[in-house]
Amino acid sequence: MYGKSGMAAAAALCVTAVLSGCGTTPLDRGVSGAGIGAAAGAIGGAMVGAPGTGAAIGAAIGGAAGAIT
Repeated sequence: MYGKSGMAAAAALCVTAVLSGCGTTPLDRGVSGAGIGAAAGAIGGAMVGAPGTGAAIGAAIGGAAGAIT
């Protein structure tokens, strides 16, 4: 319905909105990174039939990356 350019614009808007919610302290970034990672992992995991596993892996990676940065 929207084509590739519309989907790309929607994806860019979503990424911008999600990243603007990241915190200023390592703890805040760790928590928001875990949430973002869990959501992305659940979506990716759902594509292969394991949304719970994907969410857990995404939360761990996102939380660690957020806490480190």
